[in-house]
Amino acid sequence: MSADTETEPQTEPQTEPQTETQTEPSAAEKPAEKPAPATPFHDLDHYVAIPRLSGLALSPDGTRLVTTVATLNGKGTEYRSALWELDATGERPARRITRSAKGEAGAAFAANGDLFFTSARPDPEKPDDDAVNALWLLPRDGGEARVVVSRMGGVSSVLSARAADATFVQASVLPGSKDEADDEERRKARKDGKVAAILHSAYPVRFWDADLGPGEARLFAVERSAKAPEPGKPGTVDEGPDLELRNLTPGIGTGLLFGEATVSPDGSTVYAGVVKPLAKADLRMELVAVDAATGTHRTLLARDAADFHPGPVSPDGTRLAVILEPHTTPTDSYTSELHLLDLASGELRRLAPAWDRHPHPAEWLPDGSALLVTADDGGRSPVFRIDAASGEVTRVTRDDAAYTDVVVAPDGASAFALRSSYLFPAEAVRIDLATGEVTRLQNPAERPEIPGRLEEVTATAADGSPLRAWLALPPSSAPSGATRDPGADGAAKHPLLLWIHGGPIGSWNAWTWRWNPWLMTAQGYAVLLPDPALSTGYGQDFIQRGWGRWGAEPFTDLMTITDAALERPDLDAERTAAMGGSFGGYMANWVAGHTDRFRAIVTHASLWALEGFGKTTDFGQYWAKEVDAAMTEAHSPHHSVGEIRTPMLVVHGDKDYRVPIGEGLRLWYELLSASQLATDGEGRTPHRFLYFPDENHWILKPQHAKVWYGVVNAFLAEHVLGESRELPKELGL
Repeated sequence: MSADTETEPQTEPQTEPQTETQTEPSAAEKPAEKPAPATPFHDLDHYVAIPRLSGLALSPDGTRLVTTVATLNGKGTEYRSALWELDATGERPARRITRSAKGEAGAAFAANGDLFFTSARPDPEKPDDDAVNALWLLPRDGGEARVVVSRMGGVSSVLSARAADATFVQASVLPGSKDEADDEERRKARKDGKVAAILHSAYPVRFWDADLGPGEARLFAVERSAKAPEPGKPGTVDEGPDLELRNLTPGIGTGLLFGEATVSPDGSTVYAGVVKPLAKADLRMELVAVDAATGTHRTLLARDAADFHPGPVSPDGTRLAVILEPHTTPTDSYTSELHLLDLASGELRRLAPAWDRHPHPAEWLPDGSALLVTADDGGRSPVFRIDAASGEVTRVTRDDAAYTDVVVAPDGASAFALRSSYLFPAEAVRIDLATGEVTRLQNPAERPEIPGRLEEVTATAADGSPLRAWLALPPSSAPSGATRDPGADGAAKHPLLLWIHGGPIGSWNAWTWRWNPWLMTAQGYAVLLPDPALSTGYGQDFIQRGWGRWGAEPFTDLMTITDAALERPDLDAERTAAMGGSFGGYMANWVAGHTDRFRAIVTHASLWALEGFGKTTDFGQYWAKEVDAAMTEAHSPHHSVGEIRTPMLVVHGDKDYRVPIGEGLRLWYELLSASQLATDGEGRTPHRFLYFPDENHWILKPQHAKVWYGVVNAFLAEHVLGESRELPKELGL
């Protein structure tokens, strides 16, 4: 991610002083003040300004808890992040501990309690230097943060050992560089020459929205400098020790592509997932141990047609949690298995093999007896405890929420995590590991008021599989979008939006800022959030039944759960729309070509012609294992363009490398040239194309998020509600 060069103004703008002849405008002349919205979801300006939490770090002694909070800048054009400290007891308010225009992220505690983080804010000791993402340290006893490592190529992330004075960073190096000085010289030459070209010799070349190269990721040990101080250079009483980087992985090539690494508690070893290129543009992930003292590498796990991902190391350093993901085939679906690796013997043992879920290992209990993991489970993502010896699985949290960033207190009695659900965004909580009781800590922000209520809908698929969905409903009192003709029981009938999740391996179970149903319930819509075939949290067979059959069971499941929802007297079957992004956009395209039951379709960052997608996406080798020629022929939405009778809003960003812009461009051309609602004799069409030249797979800029929702709202109002809404003025139309 490039550093932002825009800084916030340091002072309020000056205005001309009033003269005695100027008078106050009359009440009639004053512009009307905008009334406060009923909730933040009734006004997009208020919505995008809600603070957003991410990440959680706990000091080794368990007394300090730090999270990152993103807030809107003064111009409303981007989010700036800062570190906040939370009271682990829940008694004291949260307090902000960093502040800069550039923001801070990547908090990691050292064993002695110092806090490392990364930031591109200027070094106060070198204010004239170009801003780079440097490594900063905030002393455990307080005081100002200071830069401890700064390099022209920047620092991407920081790792610290829990029980030893050992810190590591991941950073990019130009592959031809001999050392740090040579790397800086080469980078300066590229910058001064305005050279952006990259020569590749391996696959992939892009990832999500980033162009890979010319730099390659490396692991560095952060160490005290062995250099002698400059002769005659005076010291200061507050000067910290000089630190430097030692490259632990100089010859690893593009192996650290995904940056997966974990550190042993004693700091002696870094365990990393290393990409190995294979024939025919394929690759696999191997597990490698890097000796921190010597930099020597040792491959621990490597297997044909499988990827190994490192998890946390046990407190005694003898076992490593490992995720094994066998490569998929056109007939074998995605799965994820939790294993324990004995680091002395090399024995790899699957943990809880009979548990039909995909666990994400979080942390060990301090005595090494069990692992805490999270896993999607029936529209939730609870915390589970897995006994390391027996593999017995115990659910710890019992609410309807999703948990991430789980960290364990040193006494093992409690854990901390970020918790969210469709009723509230991410918030920091404390979990009693004996009782499962969850306590909300004093967070940097309060929960926003939700304009509605959440219920569940269930149904049964044709093959007998149970189906479920969340249903977000407007408040019971008079919503703006409800029909005047109530249902049989007197309840208002709400128009329904079917929202289809991406992935396709995923689940609607946690708060989302990009697809937030409460912005729609505030306008009177009900929003259905189903988990069809391919969704996680329902067992491997539920994924397998939709594997390679995207247009079959996933589609029929969506229609079945929609039918079940529309049996409710408070939903209007005559006013419905379907919406989805990524795989959800694929599914929206498929829906458009296979039914005309919906009044409108919104398709975002969507797959349209599978034959082209698989070879132009950033990760073609993954999709090639499932999307073969037979699936492309049977399940590519573009084959049914001639059957589309529903107005469609196409949305795509030019920086989307996962679903390249070519998919959106081809969809748009074929809608206008071959659908049942193609252009008329004067080139007019009910279809629309919302294009973002500088956005990626998601719409991340706050001003663009407002445009996205504004255009979607106007499109739905026209076709679902039969109303005319103004388009966002920022479009200049």
